[in-house]
Amino acid sequence: MSTVVAQAPAKINLWLSVGTPGDDGFHPLASVFQALSLGDEVRATKAEPGAGISLSVEGEGASATPVDSSNLAWAAAELMANALGVPPDVHLHLSKRIPVAGGMAGGSADAAATLVACDALWRGGLTRDQLMALGAALGSDVPFCLHGGTAVGTGRGDRLTAVLARGEFHWVIALAEGGLSTPAVYRECDRLRGVDDVRQPELSDAVMAALRVGDAALLGAALGNDLQAPALSLRPQLRQLLDAGLDAGALGALVSGSGPTCVFLAAGREGALDIAVSLSGSGLCRAVTCTTGPAPGARVVSRG
Repeated sequence: MSTVVAQAPAKINLWLSVGTPGDDGFHPLASVFQALSLGDEVRATKAEPGAGISLSVEGEGASATPVDSSNLAWAAAELMANALGVPPDVHLHLSKRIPVAGGMAGGSADAAATLVACDALWRGGLTRDQLMALGAALGSDVPFCLHGGTAVGTGRGDRLTAVLARGEFHWVIALAEGGLSTPAVYRECDRLRGVDDVRQPELSDAVMAALRVGDAALLGAALGNDLQAPALSLRPQLRQLLDAGLDAGALGALVSGSGPTCVFLAAGREGALDIAVSLSGSGLCRAVTCTTGPAPGARVVSRG
């Protein structure tokens, strides 16, 4: 076996409650994640002994994606090689569909897919728990990209509990121009709240109930994101995009994570297509795609 291909999903926050930062500067979170059929693919190919790691990228945001050690997939390969005690001689090729800096964990998905692919390529045989521990060392979103499905995330978002979500949900993803810095959005969240606004993160009973019964209308009405207001403060034009999706028939609209990507929940496949067509002609976003959730976590899809 000289090549392994793995896929990992994008994630959206159906609910994101942000608490007041602690002494370590990190904000405690209570979130409900859902993995999407929209995802990235990583092809890991054995390199000549001593060649080290190399990386190439194609697809969505390829020109803005680093191809050196600052890429999270590169870091994942190094981490896996150290864990297994093998030389890190591998070429990684990323085929991207998840927007870069779009609040959908594209870099974390690449890292999760790389962990799974390199574990298989180097015959590590790590357990899912071991993979999750490595993922947490890379970033708080990586464990969920390994986990997939629908899950509650607490702490920094990396402590996961699976959630039963009945049925399939249809989403429209609208990609806004440019990115938004996640640290900048958190800083704006703190600024808008003020120094005296002390909060603990909370889960939404309405979101959990809607997922249990698989009711898209209930879920659309319950969606929430504490980072939406600061994202809109930094990028006011996103409000027009959210309103346009709702006017086109979306059951709910939300800035995804720290943005600027926006997500819209549709009543079904045809409704999603109608929303996508409307947003494509609005001039408010650079690209639109339809997808579904929940989807599996990172997994090997071919070996050769």
